[in-house]
Amino acid sequence: MPQSFWIGILLILVAGVMAGDCMLPLKWSRKWQWENTWLVFSLVSLLVLPWMLALSIVHHLFRTYTQLSLLQLAIPILFGAGWGVAQVLFGISIQRLGLALAYSIVVGLGTLLGTLVPLFAQDRAQLNRALLIEVFAGIALMLVGITLSAWAGHIREQAHDTGRMSPSSRYSAAVIVAVLCGLLAPMLNYSFAFGQDIALAAVHLGNSGVRAAYAVWPIGLAGGLLPNLAYSIFLLRKNRTGRHFQSLYPDAGWATLMAVLWMGAFALYGMSASYLGRFGTSIGWGLFQIFMIMTATLSGVITGEWKRAPLSARALLSLSILCLGSATALLAHANH
Repeated sequence: MPQSFWIGILLILVAGVMAGDCMLPLKWSRKWQWENTWLVFSLVSLLVLPWMLALSIVHHLFRTYTQLSLLQLAIPILFGAGWGVAQVLFGISIQRLGLALAYSIVVGLGTLLGTLVPLFAQDRAQLNRALLIEVFAGIALMLVGITLSAWAGHIREQAHDTGRMSPSSRYSAAVIVAVLCGLLAPMLNYSFAFGQDIALAAVHLGNSGVRAAYAVWPIGLAGGLLPNLAYSIFLLRKNRTGRHFQSLYPDAGWATLMAVLWMGAFALYGMSASYLGRFGTSIGWGLFQIFMIMTATLSGVITGEWKRAPLSARALLSLSILCLGSATALLAHANH
């Protein structure tokens, strides 16, 4: 296998670890409510950091944008807006289901759609039977891992909710929110995959493929910014929690750390897609999401989410990690 392939895999692994842990600081907020943290996180991750990276890395950035049609710019923005709704639902899912289970459901569905849609829409001519068997086998193993993780989470939730009011209905409602989020979540990858006209324009102006990838993010993430800002401001007014911004330390730092981890992860993913080659935005997305799930699951275990879980739940969780690891091997081999 070429060296560039292993560089791409390493970048995806690091990106998956960063993305899998980017919501972890939510556990350590002291005074801020969810909406306070989410507002700062959204501004830094979707506005400040993408533009800082693009302006510092991409040569002739604004000239790149002026060479594109309105449609070429609108497509990644619209996909980004759909993902922005998913991002709001994702934050809610983390609160209601916990780190490990929310990641499993949301990222599992996002992986399935985010892998297959670009694969068949953009790379159909390069597909063959052997490749499809490996891809579908990898995805099937991943979905088994997701199912086992969700089953383990349900067992854990039932054990924790003993004696509380209607735990099954609250759990079901939370799962529905997570599923809806999962259906919308891959729109960020659609934004990147179908926004490659932006990267190509940057390449034509003298940027390398790795540098040009950063030109896509400010446009795609601009669409995702508005839903996140709107929902955060709505909750700030409804709950009258804007006063919490009077106390910045340490919660502002945690929100900023979340943003740095999140944007750093997607910046590395964009780089890895260039190194992986032909299926970088399809199979590469699947690998990225699997590493996220595994990292978030292990972080949930380390931070005590599964400390009081029944033995059966922990056994299912271990089996799910084994399935996800096997899925990683299959997808990586399919992309080599």
